[in-house]
Amino acid sequence: MSREGLAAAQLKMTEAGVDQVAVDVFTSYYHQLEEGGTGIIPEDTIRPLTDPPTLDEADISDQAAAEALDRTVMIKLNGGLGTSMGLDRAKSLLEVRDGKTFLDIVVEQVLAARHQYGARLPLVFMDSFNTSEDTLDHLSRYRDLAVDGLPLDFLQNQEPKLRADDLTPVSWPKDPALEWCPPGHGDLYTALLGSGVLDKLLDTGFRYASVSNGDNLGAVPDARLAAWFAASGAPYAAEICRRTVNDKKGGHLAVRRSDGQLILRDTAQTAPEEMAYFTDELRHPYFHTNNLWFDLAAVREVLGERNGVLGLQLIRNEKTVDPTDAGSTPVIQIESAMGGAIEVFEGATCVVVDRSRFLPVKTTNELLLLRSDVYSLNENSHLVKNTDTTCEIDLDSHYYRRISDFQARIPEPPSLRAASKLKVEGNWTFGSDVDVEGSAHLEAGSDPVTIPDGARLSGRMTPAEL
Repeated sequence: MSREGLAAAQLKMTEAGVDQVAVDVFTSYYHQLEEGGTGIIPEDTIRPLTDPPTLDEADISDQAAAEALDRTVMIKLNGGLGTSMGLDRAKSLLEVRDGKTFLDIVVEQVLAARHQYGARLPLVFMDSFNTSEDTLDHLSRYRDLAVDGLPLDFLQNQEPKLRADDLTPVSWPKDPALEWCPPGHGDLYTALLGSGVLDKLLDTGFRYASVSNGDNLGAVPDARLAAWFAASGAPYAAEICRRTVNDKKGGHLAVRRSDGQLILRDTAQTAPEEMAYFTDELRHPYFHTNNLWFDLAAVREVLGERNGVLGLQLIRNEKTVDPTDAGSTPVIQIESAMGGAIEVFEGATCVVVDRSRFLPVKTTNELLLLRSDVYSLNENSHLVKNTDTTCEIDLDSHYYRRISDFQARIPEPPSLRAASKLKVEGNWTFGSDVDVEGSAHLEAGSDPVTIPDGARLSGRMTPAEL
């Protein structure tokens, strides 16, 4: 059945207008699935990365920094709708703080860097079919954003979800859009090539790409990093940070024992019985920020040698066709991680950067932190931390997971500068001018509770103690 399944999937992609290179990449992963491939990376095949280079050690002149940034393109991953937070359009259009969205802040960061360094520094988004129209419409207000005739976005590819029982494309007449999925952000390289953007960048004199998630406002244009990467001569580099006890979920770099090559291992590539190794911040002390750099010419060369199939590690993602319905048809989504490219390029490296370059927003917990007085935006639209500590946020997912519920219950962020932890259980609505001091744990049930204006929260508190 798998031969027929592959033919049906290929036909479905072709009829939908998917680029042939993307079909070829999908085909290579499909064959791995047929052979029982899981993408699992056993612990005994790797050794920990323990002594990577750090950016702080680099000696970089201002001239080298400006020259390198002028040859760099900023690429932001912008394909997500933020459905896990109850959104139905581009997550980057969500307001973060000071009346500005992710898109506004990213654009202002790039424009500020251009002014500071006299660099061209194009900004290009990898959008999905779901996010492109809204994104370009919002960006149209920035008339000086486009550079050298380069597009402001290119589209990531799409592929069919496969039935878990026979690897045929799933059918879901109730909502045919759910029959499709993105191939993971490892599609970046395929989409860059197939869209023609890779060639356009090289033809207009750009050499380096700085890539990061659109919801990570810490990944600002960095001329020192650009110069470090240019001087390294490496075809590819990953930004990493030292892990703490709270960094359990993100992927980490390791060294493959067989050939000494740096590789990326994500959660989905770790066997359940080996998760204790994966989450051990002492055994694997650095996590992958999903900020990366690559040489555009090196990427084009390797893609040309491999007929567009870069050969990233397979990630087998088991879901249901309707992610909101656990009883719907079980499917397999074929994915890959863009950071997996580190093992494709001989001489690939990494660099330890400051934790300030990793500020993603995946849940309303992180959003509350960025909206609070723990951070402020400086004149370059960089998020500046106003305290030496970071408050741990744990909001009741039943009442605060969705943006609409979160904003209704916390219309004004409480002060968190003096807080170490805020845990909220139950249906609480925050008044204005609320301060959290130290560790605060609010406990209530489903009955609505309103925190009065000017309240000071500390310790364990119930409605009766307000």
